[in-house]
Amino acid sequence: MKNVLLSLLVLTFAVAAVAADKRPLTPHDLMAMQQISDPQLSPDGEQVVFVVRSVDLEADRGRTELWLMKADGTDTRRLTTHPENDSNPRWTPDGAWIYFLSTRADGSQVFRIRPDGGEAEPVTNLPLDVGNLVVSPDGQWLAFSMEVFPGLGPQETKDRLDEIEERKASGLIYDKIFVRHWDSWKDGRRSHVFVMPIEGGDCRDVMGDMDADCPSKPFGGPEEIAFAPESGGLVFTARDAGREEPWSTNFDLYLSPLDGSSPPKKLTTTNPAWDTYPLFSPDGRTLAYLAMKRAGYESDRFRIVLRNWATGYERVLTEAWDRSPSQMCWSPDGRTLYATAMNLGQRSLFAIDVDDGRVRTLVRDGRVSSPLAGRDRVYFGWCHLKGPVELHAVWTDGAGLKKLTGLNDELLASLELGDYEQFTFPGWNDETVHAYVVKPPGFDPAEKYPIVFLIHGGPQGSFSNTWHYRWNPQIQTAAGYAAVMVDFHGSVGYGQAFCDSIRDDWGGKPLEDLRKGLATAIERYPWMDGDRVGAMGGSFGGYMVNWIAGQWPDRFRCLVSHAGNLDERMAYFDTEELWFPEWDHEGTPWTNPAAYEKHNPVRYVERWKTPMLIIHGAKDFRVVDTQGLSTFNACQRRGIPSKLLYYPDEGHWIQKPHNAIQWQETVLAWLDQWLK
Repeated sequence: MKNVLLSLLVLTFAVAAVAADKRPLTPHDLMAMQQISDPQLSPDGEQVVFVVRSVDLEADRGRTELWLMKADGTDTRRLTTHPENDSNPRWTPDGAWIYFLSTRADGSQVFRIRPDGGEAEPVTNLPLDVGNLVVSPDGQWLAFSMEVFPGLGPQETKDRLDEIEERKASGLIYDKIFVRHWDSWKDGRRSHVFVMPIEGGDCRDVMGDMDADCPSKPFGGPEEIAFAPESGGLVFTARDAGREEPWSTNFDLYLSPLDGSSPPKKLTTTNPAWDTYPLFSPDGRTLAYLAMKRAGYESDRFRIVLRNWATGYERVLTEAWDRSPSQMCWSPDGRTLYATAMNLGQRSLFAIDVDDGRVRTLVRDGRVSSPLAGRDRVYFGWCHLKGPVELHAVWTDGAGLKKLTGLNDELLASLELGDYEQFTFPGWNDETVHAYVVKPPGFDPAEKYPIVFLIHGGPQGSFSNTWHYRWNPQIQTAAGYAAVMVDFHGSVGYGQAFCDSIRDDWGGKPLEDLRKGLATAIERYPWMDGDRVGAMGGSFGGYMVNWIAGQWPDRFRCLVSHAGNLDERMAYFDTEELWFPEWDHEGTPWTNPAAYEKHNPVRYVERWKTPMLIIHGAKDFRVVDTQGLSTFNACQRRGIPSKLLYYPDEGHWIQKPHNAIQWQETVLAWLDQWLK
């Protein structure tokens, strides 16, 4: 018995010693993590190449490299080590080469490297930057994008840019919108898709003189480009809407010959909404793609559509499935589509039978990204609230989830992260609403912890079970806070009706859900201090913070409003993508002015009293910086304790490493000032 007690005592001290060696997460730790993306499975299914992003704080920038591993997770190694950025790897069909994009030359160009290493070889030497690389299934062609003036080639575009640079006058003249988009001013150039023989030669613009972009801006990528069977053309996604572009979501699929002998042909002629993500089956007989139904609504549900490539006959595979797939891949035998979709606070992995549309869940919890189908396993990136993306695999029957990479294991082993759990409560109209609670590291149920109430953006978004490099609740909990995150009405992953319900009700159902969710958390978790609560949010979350300031002014000790609208009416005239407010507010400010005024924060500034930190970027053209400056003006004129953190070089997101660290540290200092 004495030996048993002694062993237990030694074990207890050992566990305590390990716990004592751990420390809370810091903003610098976020920057130190290796960020994995874009895995690509070799044609024989034996290897995976992927991208790893690391941060160079001295240079204040990120850097990407290519890594390679065997499909069982062994022999993981760097494939490229150049000080510039390497990304977008794509295998040739014979597995002999990996083509990729690199900035190691003059701008971004195509290079290739053998999987067993050696020196990378340049493939292109074009006068413009190259992006969004795709290799044809027969290994004969490359497709990629370049920014050109429609109707002009790469060299002609470069010559015109040089001419513009030499002009004495700097004024820009526009006769239509967009004038600017996301974080960039428009200059007439478009992202066009080019094809080139893989062994070199002239490249051709398969979009001709289309006044449209592919990939779509600002977030589209190579998934919007696909070679037709036997390289019989190129299928791509574009919105050719003319002057209606800023209020149109009518993206279509087009087919263009590789030799440029005829203009692009529209394939999706009857759908007025979004069509995207063309993906051919392994035998080339079926084109799968994603399609919405309702024009002008960017958060409508995507359905998977299957098109017989020979006959053009189409059928909707997932009409009965109330989820919106975002990424997908074919099984090697063409009988199954694997897709990711938001799902009750997770981003799950599903297997969809191509014959009857039956859906099976392979991985429910966490956030799945970039699925790749092997012979008997599916490979993907996977993260959750306690760890960043690492590559994993699961058997096609859903068994045997296996971790393949551990690039961040050593850093994570030194950190003590807060545990989390999901809970539900009756929200608006007593409908079920989901939420997360994240505990502080070293949690002691006898203590009382101040609360950070995080409000997500979108509004058709979600604070889900994921690892985020900006809005990460582990940063707040590491500083001794409890974090509460509510997926209010309008959030994605709970059925389309739940998502749609926010239309014309920005300040209604969501605010009721937030009130009830916070009250439920405080009642359910007695270790939360309901007297010390701060709320923070970005984008729609920033709008909601401004709305809360006038509608719930006595609840919070402090607020943080990042990139939030103060005046919904004026925000319509300031922003760029007009379809967004026109859908959510059911019209324009002149056709439906009541909708813009009903839940307009600026109407209730006289009620404001809560100390507020306001954050905004000068290059934010989605929510323009005047909204943040106006919010700060209102607080200052009202005599409310307030601070403004303003970034002249950032947009809607704060991305530069040192700026991101400053953002986190400033927010924490503000919370500490009022909640501790």
